[in-house]
Amino acid sequence: MSRTMLGAIGVAGLISLAGAGLGAAPQHEGSVAGLAKAGGKLAADVVVWLEAPDAPRSHEGRFVLEQRNMEFFPKVLAAPVGATVELPNYDRIFHNVFSFSNGKPFDLGLYPTGASKRIKLDRAAINRLYCNIHPHMAAYIVAVDSPYYATTDKTGAFTIRGVPAGRYTYHAWRSGGSTLTATVNVGDSASTEPLEVMWP
Repeated sequence: MSRTMLGAIGVAGLISLAGAGLGAAPQHEGSVAGLAKAGGKLAADVVVWLEAPDAPRSHEGRFVLEQRNMEFFPKVLAAPVGATVELPNYDRIFHNVFSFSNGKPFDLGLYPTGASKRIKLDRAAINRLYCNIHPHMAAYIVAVDSPYYATTDKTGAFTIRGVPAGRYTYHAWRSGGSTLTATVNVGDSASTEPLEVMWP
């Protein structure tokens, strides 16, 4: 084999290796963190999510809405479209969980302590849940068409992690309030500032 051919092969190999290295470079990721307020007070149980139509979807994870002490827990559960939600009954009485909302209408019927039933979230929607026997029991399942979402804690704080750099439209929902929509940049100096989600 001539030196010219060996040289060409060597250069091609270096280009191939360099190309592979460039292709394997990880995409920069960041997070969106902030506080939610309503009427000037910190707001718990607010769901915040980013629009990301091209992001890969994952239905992994365990999503549970318990019935305990004659209440639903948590009061607000966020989960991605396609996820399955378990609804176990930990009370010593029967419950009958149902929803007639436009998201995922269902009626699970009566089931006793220790039993659990499931629903699958077919599409993005705000699902209001009740118990047919105990009218004071109510909760929400917020199904979002995005892998990037979070629910605020008791201090109104939230963090959405693992978000690729870019500009996103975000939405924020809370019970009794309108859904807010705005934009946020992830991966630049501006994104280090806490995002403030506020209702009047």
